[in-house]
Amino acid sequence: MQTAKIQWTGGEKFQATMPSGVAFRFDAGSAHTDGPGPMETLLGALGACTGVDIVLILEKKRQRLDSLEISVSGERAKEPPQVWTTIEIVYRLSGRLDEKAVRDAIDLSQQKYCSVAATLAKSARLTYRFEILPPQS
Repeated sequence: MQTAKIQWTGGEKFQATMPSGVAFRFDAGSAHTDGPGPMETLLGALGACTGVDIVLILEKKRQRLDSLEISVSGERAKEPPQVWTTIEIVYRLSGRLDEKAVRDAIDLSQQKYCSVAATLAKSARLTYRFEILPPQS
């Protein structure tokens, strides 16, 4: 079993030490001046989770990926618990990439490999699209 340890540091701030030993601060206050809020970290976790899948899958497909940018936007329920209800993921990739290989990599990530997407899909409608930009010189 993995365990994260969270220590209250005052106000609406917390220090979290993740199972890996990496520590960072959460700031649940509305201004988020001292770290991300807990719910917004889910958007970042989703982007990182699916991003690593895309990189590894395209590498296995022998695609040359020069860059990958992922934008994750969401809307939350108006009433508590204010879960994510809709999330849109936009992938912007560049390199010598076959469109079908990119589409297949994203589908595999979203439908099979990304555990964060699978978790969030229990409460949110996830949609995604992608853009392939020209290769960087």
